[in-house]
Amino acid sequence: MAYPDFITDFPSLDVPFPEDVVQTAVIRSDAGLVAFFTFLKDFELPPHSHKAQWGTVVEGEVELTIGGETKTYRPGDSYSIPSGVEHGGKIKAGSRVIDVFEEPDRYPVKA
Repeated sequence: MAYPDFITDFPSLDVPFPEDVVQTAVIRSDAGLVAFFTFLKDFELPPHSHKAQWGTVVEGEVELTIGGETKTYRPGDSYSIPSGVEHGGKIKAGSRVIDVFEEPDRYPVKA
């Protein structure tokens, strides 16, 4: 299911990934960042770390390796990544994910 128009009308993020691969919509506050991701093509997320992150898969399939443990997440599954823990993964085309970041400036919002 596609995100409703009012969500896709939110500002997008300035992420280091091509727009033909991933689309974004975001709500940001001083306390954190909520990002709605739509993956248009298969995507490989390189290993990295940052402050805490929580996410849930809305549609599709996401394989994440968090702190050396690999697990596949499907619609309705959620994951929690503690601050500073290395993670990366593979995301299938057609996946929709909502991620909540502890850092309000994890990614800049496009003007």
